[in-house]
Amino acid sequence: LIDKMSEADHERLGIPRARTSWMQHVPGIEKSYRSWLAMMPTAMRSIELADANVVLAISHAVAKAPRVRYNQRLLVLSLSPMRYAWDLREQYLTEAGLDHGAKGAMARALLGYMKGWDRDSSKRVDAFASISKYIADRVQRAYGRESEVIYPPVDTEYFTSGVRGEGDYYVTASRFVPYKRVDLIVRAFAGDSARRLVVVGDGPDAAKVRGAAAGAPNISFVGHAGREELRALLRNARAFVFAAEEDFGIAPVEAQACGTPVIAYGRGGALETTIPLGEPNPSGLFFDAQTPESIRAAIMKFEANAGSFTAAACRASAERFAAERFRQHLFDWVAANSVPQAMKR
Repeated sequence: LIDKMSEADHERLGIPRARTSWMQHVPGIEKSYRSWLAMMPTAMRSIELADANVVLAISHAVAKAPRVRYNQRLLVLSLSPMRYAWDLREQYLTEAGLDHGAKGAMARALLGYMKGWDRDSSKRVDAFASISKYIADRVQRAYGRESEVIYPPVDTEYFTSGVRGEGDYYVTASRFVPYKRVDLIVRAFAGDSARRLVVVGDGPDAAKVRGAAAGAPNISFVGHAGREELRALLRNARAFVFAAEEDFGIAPVEAQACGTPVIAYGRGGALETTIPLGEPNPSGLFFDAQTPESIRAAIMKFEANAGSFTAAACRASAERFAAERFRQHLFDWVAANSVPQAMKR
């Protein structure tokens, strides 16, 4: 819809300038785009794609509904049905302070409209793929459509076990936004001075996350870490702690690629990326509630079974999501769905 990245960012990402919609020319759009939600479907359909035989949309909202012609195939890799219109509507409204009053009523009406649009626009898609079984289930419930699971790529060539150290700390790494629940992890360790926690990341929830530490000396905040620093922290940690209900969750897989086991909330994509204690060659274990108490109990269980986890098993778990596997799976799926069924022999 818009492309306001700097030339340096384009060069760093290795991508050219995007072909954008008319929203690109709205003054101040890079700061105000959220308020244009109702116009995004119209803007998406303004992008000219007539020169394509196949359109592949990677979508979490409106990208799945560009204008296509009768002889073009529209394939969608779904990151999720529109979260703020479906499962997480109440959470988004509460976090935005729109759960009451006249503005709240207007926001609910808008999200109700977007939910209907999201469902109706799914009918124009020729084939869906999803980034996890968790999202495939959401796609089925929201759109009534089957989708092939194509797991996202993880850079297992960079994140490697290398020379693992004997760190005496646990680590978590995330953008500080509400649904990541980093504050719960921090609170779990703030009440347990015997164990160290290193927290990597930053974001809008920074004050809440740092406040949860309550000055505990066993908790270290390193802010944003470069890839090399992050890899070193992952390689040397006892375990990676993850409290989000994530659609897929790349960070826990990067930890496993470094040979580090995962202690994760037992919902969402983590159930598909982590081999739990009790199965052959486990790469982690789960806790069943997003509370500091549940996290502390899981850590104690992890330490009681530390000998069950090996760097090799964690690495093998992560290699299921190597970038080359993603590329081949995506290529095969696009090829299989690029020709209309009636034309296949």
